[in-house]
Amino acid sequence: MYFTDRGIEELEKRRGEEEVTFEWLAEQLRTFVDLNPDFEVPVERLATWLARLDDEDA
Repeated sequence: MYFTDRGIEELEKRRGEEEVTFEWLAEQLRTFVDLNPDFEVPVERLATWLARLDDEDA
């Protein structure tokens, strides 16, 4: 288990029953980066990966 898995597991446990839109998620990611600019690159990579999940070339 990676260290980050704990955060993912907490997210699933606390909010796993909720439904969110990608618009809401994008806004939360923007807010997070505004508050934590050192994480801009990893958040950008995650967002790009999520956006391209259906691309056959990815």
